[in-house]
Amino acid sequence: MLADDHRMLREGLRRSMTDQGFDIVGEARDGDEAIRLAEELEPDVILMDVTMPEVDGVEATRQIKIDLPQIKIVMLTMHADQEVLAAAIRAGASGYLVKDCSTDEIANAVRMAFSGETALSPQLAASMLDEVRKLDQPSAEEDRIITKREEEVLQLIADGLSTPEVAEQLFISQKTVKNHLASIYQKLDARDRTQAVLQAVRMGIVHLD
Repeated sequence: MLADDHRMLREGLRRSMTDQGFDIVGEARDGDEAIRLAEELEPDVILMDVTMPEVDGVEATRQIKIDLPQIKIVMLTMHADQEVLAAAIRAGASGYLVKDCSTDEIANAVRMAFSGETALSPQLAASMLDEVRKLDQPSAEEDRIITKREEEVLQLIADGLSTPEVAEQLFISQKTVKNHLASIYQKLDARDRTQAVLQAVRMGIVHLD
């Protein structure tokens, strides 16, 4: 599903995503309509504009994820606004892209979101990390250090690799990768890959190039 208040952009995205093999089940012109259509259509993935009238994309994402947590949402933004990006993370978005990225990048982000991966636009990563570093002070819980193998897994995730690619790189099974990620989430008090990577970068465990 597409959610953007600019008709020309929606039309362009619809053509591009259709050419990439996706079925566009609905289009929303603002956040309110995005929430309503999400409940009605229950799409697998929503491409959600950040800046929309009435209810913005971040608030629409938050409301959709409360009632329909299975829906994956990829945010599209014109600018790397730190506060908005941090809010999008907390709202539960699965991907973050700038609108001048390529069709292939958007299609890849949608596929990654659908499969449970997280897509981070390189243009946004630095701004996101700067803001997330300010969100919380390290707590005693953060004294727990993840294992060397977990660091390797998390670093590869931070580098943008998918679960199958991490498994191939480290010569381990995909199930083992998922087990490592589950352990990492628990140790870093993270609910998904994005939070785990951002927390690990803030703690100096992994690094973004």
